[in-house]
Amino acid sequence: MDTTLDRRRLFTAAVLGGATIVGATALGSLAPEEALAALAWDVEPGAVDPNFAEGRITSINGTKLFVTGSDGVFHRIQATEGTSIWKLQPTGFDSAQVGDGLYARGVRLADGMLAAESIWINIVNLEVHISAMSRNMLHMEHYGSKIIGHVVPGKTATVYNGTPAISDMSLLKVGSHVKVIGAWRPDTNEIDIATVYAAV
Repeated sequence: MDTTLDRRRLFTAAVLGGATIVGATALGSLAPEEALAALAWDVEPGAVDPNFAEGRITSINGTKLFVTGSDGVFHRIQATEGTSIWKLQPTGFDSAQVGDGLYARGVRLADGMLAAESIWINIVNLEVHISAMSRNMLHMEHYGSKIIGHVVPGKTATVYNGTPAISDMSLLKVGSHVKVIGAWRPDTNEIDIATVYAAV
């Protein structure tokens, strides 16, 4: 069975016919950690992945996103009722805003539109050095750039030494090197923190 053909048929039906389809999480995890690891599926090094788009949203029309890539390429992205969307947490299409950055993966239709299986809005994956801490913020440095990370009650979690994520950040220390996944606040040096990965 040709999985690519089946996915293409599924999403073409969803875009053109409004078919009820399973969420994209059935086709792959929406978890940002796994999403970032899976952004280049089955593509030769240096080749363009036709089923992937990235950039900033320049306009929104209904459930279509018009996106200008960092390379200047213009993308049209169609969300369906089966599209999974992440913006700090799984969310709905109405969370997308003009100016947001995104990564999208899906199926490229004959007219060039990308029927999105998954969209990650403003997602960042940073290796940082913690320079200062408060109860609600981490001050971080990333290759000389200063970044402010906001702790979001009920959402921000920490993973210590690969153990399950917990809300307790008390083991983080100034001077530590950690990995942070979060949602960028466009046009700022600030992010909302989803997960901190630390070795203690």
